[in-house]
Amino acid sequence: MKKRSFPIDAAGNAIRDLNQPGYYPDFSTMRQKKSWDAATQRVVSARMQQIPPVRFFTADEAQLLEAIIDRLLPQDDRAQNRTIPILPVIDERLFTNALNGFRYEDMPSDREAYTLGLRAIDEMARKRFSAPFVQLTLEHQETLLKSLHDGKPDPAHQVWKQIPVHRFWALLLDDCVTAYYAHPWAWDEIGFGGPAYPRGYMRLENGLPEPWETDELRYEWRAPLDSKSDTVSSADDAKSFQPRGDR
Repeated sequence: MKKRSFPIDAAGNAIRDLNQPGYYPDFSTMRQKKSWDAATQRVVSARMQQIPPVRFFTADEAQLLEAIIDRLLPQDDRAQNRTIPILPVIDERLFTNALNGFRYEDMPSDREAYTLGLRAIDEMARKRFSAPFVQLTLEHQETLLKSLHDGKPDPAHQVWKQIPVHRFWALLLDDCVTAYYAHPWAWDEIGFGGPAYPRGYMRLENGLPEPWETDELRYEWRAPLDSKSDTVSSADDAKSFQPRGDR
């Protein structure tokens, strides 16, 4: 069963099962589709209706990556039938060997980087916590991932001598964020009206809203108690840290 960890509202209650998280609860990007050309409508609609099958990753790799994604971009506040698919999008890119247009000279191919990186993460989990990554508590999963984020893998693993850990982390996070924010439900969450072509945008100065935009309705929230996303690691970070009012 998928592990979940819920953000907390101002009253201390779990925020969960939302059809639309974010500060624009009544906004729908797809209501704007009549202003898009036919090709754009097809592309955007397909992101909601045609989720690609998992074909590159093995079943075990897919389960592992899904657990990692759940900690990098948690969607626990979303209703489960409104979860944005991220793993299938990454898998489709790797299966078709679609590239981002460049590759660092000290990195292997994206396919090999994922294969080696996922294996390393699972072996690190077994060494440090005596269990596969998918069986760890959410706190232990985040502890291990934070060590990669910090560029100090704990425990050390020989794979990070082949692959610079900061490059792998950037690759993984970029793929996750790209998949998430390419989806119309993510656009709803941030009040984005979708592609500007052919309608375009009229309000180009002074932050004025477009006629079709809606007002932001903010609410207070904080990260789950077992999350490390709000932790700071240096005195400088602590000085500059402010409580978040957005996601």
